[in-house]
Amino acid sequence: MKKLILLICVVSLTMIQCKEETNYTIAKEQVGKITGETQIQELESLFKNDSIVSHLGKDNVAEASYDEYLIYSKEGDHLLTIVPKTEQDSSSTIENIQIYDKTYKTTKGLGVKGVFKDIVDNYTVNKVQSTFSTAVLFVDELNATITIDKKELGVKDFGTQKIKLEQIPDLAKIKGITLWFK
Repeated sequence: MKKLILLICVVSLTMIQCKEETNYTIAKEQVGKITGETQIQELESLFKNDSIVSHLGKDNVAEASYDEYLIYSKEGDHLLTIVPKTEQDSSSTIENIQIYDKTYKTTKGLGVKGVFKDIVDNYTVNKVQSTFSTAVLFVDELNATITIDKKELGVKDFGTQKIKLEQIPDLAKIKGITLWFK
């Protein structure tokens, strides 16, 4: 009888742990409970214990020309920014999600508190682009872009000079992760 109770406890804890991991998993077409099929109108129920701030696009060119939904925890921590495919359409699915919270990680442990070595040890970087202030790494396996601040590379020049993977130090900190949905 004690063995049966112990087995039930172990199975229950394992199921709880798996559910918890799914809530914060980053994978291709998935960030936590959000998938490629999730509609904007579902965000309220998915984040019922959190706060959602909506910035809706304006026709005025001086203001944002796209919608975005910022998700904050009860404690006020910025978790995610979600951009829909279609503006001002609650049935729209998601175009991309910017991840800000360290709790969200891939099954291989990659998250926003990671470093370049975490990326190249676990994934193939398919392309590197340079912006004025960051190196943007394209990881097709996740359908994600990962940014690293040029300061982390020792590049002081404010320009778009080409960056090669070999130039990026192993301990260069990740600045941001954006997951793209098809």
